[in-house]
Amino acid sequence: MTGPLMATDCRESSTALLDQPLVIPDESVTPDEPLTPSETARSLDRPRSGVADSADAEPRVPPRERRKREPTRFGDFIELTKPRIVSMILVTTVASAWIGMSAKTGVMLSLPEWFALLLGTGLVAGSAGAANQVWERWIDPLMPRTASRPLASRRMSVATGVAFTAVLGLLGTVVLAWQFGPAPALVGLATWGVYVLVYTPMKTRTAWNTTVGAIAGALPVFMGYTAAGGQMTDLAGWMLFGVLACWQYPHFMAIAWLCRHQYAEAGFQMTTTIQPSGRSAGWQSIVGSIALAACGVTMCLAPAGDLILSVASLVTSLLVVAATWPLFVAAVRFARQRDDQHARKMMRWSLVVLPAVLLVMTLRVIGL
Repeated sequence: MTGPLMATDCRESSTALLDQPLVIPDESVTPDEPLTPSETARSLDRPRSGVADSADAEPRVPPRERRKREPTRFGDFIELTKPRIVSMILVTTVASAWIGMSAKTGVMLSLPEWFALLLGTGLVAGSAGAANQVWERWIDPLMPRTASRPLASRRMSVATGVAFTAVLGLLGTVVLAWQFGPAPALVGLATWGVYVLVYTPMKTRTAWNTTVGAIAGALPVFMGYTAAGGQMTDLAGWMLFGVLACWQYPHFMAIAWLCRHQYAEAGFQMTTTIQPSGRSAGWQSIVGSIALAACGVTMCLAPAGDLILSVASLVTSLLVVAATWPLFVAAVRFARQRDDQHARKMMRWSLVVLPAVLLVMTLRVIGL
């Protein structure tokens, strides 16, 4: 489930793509000035690699490797759920529930109901992430970023992964149905089905998987919206859906570009592997950012379905445009100059823009 849910193998570690290690030359090897005789003598006294003295020296471990720990059983189960994706889904669930409470049929959620909503949604989302890894356990070893996953590395058996997937999905669906009725539970099942049974197998068949993944990633907003009393026919709910679906184009195209070589080696049919020039990815990013702003503005102008021209609607509409502007600019720059640097900037802005737009929309609907 990705804005969230359509996250693919590289999406889950998108934050790692933002940090690229710098290679710093060793100034002791290439000094700016010639060594003096005394410095030369001292340098000759230093033990060289390969001699006996080096065996007693403590090996240097890069900071990133030093922090690594051996996988644990509990950690493997957490990793199976794709926790970063689940976290993003829960953020959108909170926003959609707040907006749902402000609908004509909305109801205020109590603290226990909030807990049940986040628990049920998180369990269903985690089940979808686990099912995705069960399905792609033969493909994940082909990509460095996913080769260490529990099923890909065979630290966990397939039977255990399937059982874990089923338990999470069943518990999440029961929690949502018991606390909020059939609507949120059915939306959760639909999201799981589209993501696991349609989007996942499409990734190796057609680049249209991005569109299907965008739908799967946007559907969870209806879980929070309907749990708070909103109706599936409300304009506000569909504008939320539109924001999430459109946002995924610039966000995922950035990741698809950065991971294009790994995707190609694994056999994924992404826009950036079918059209390596990145031209199509650039245009889709631009259109997605524009459509994202349009959905947000529509929500601000007509939160209940009827057009309202007021100071609040105009101010929040301008705030939505201002919030999405950096992403639009980043998309245009990526389309003009398709390289890793511009793709990474576009991904950074996408991570900032989505919560900003959701915040403005929420404030508009609840009347602040």
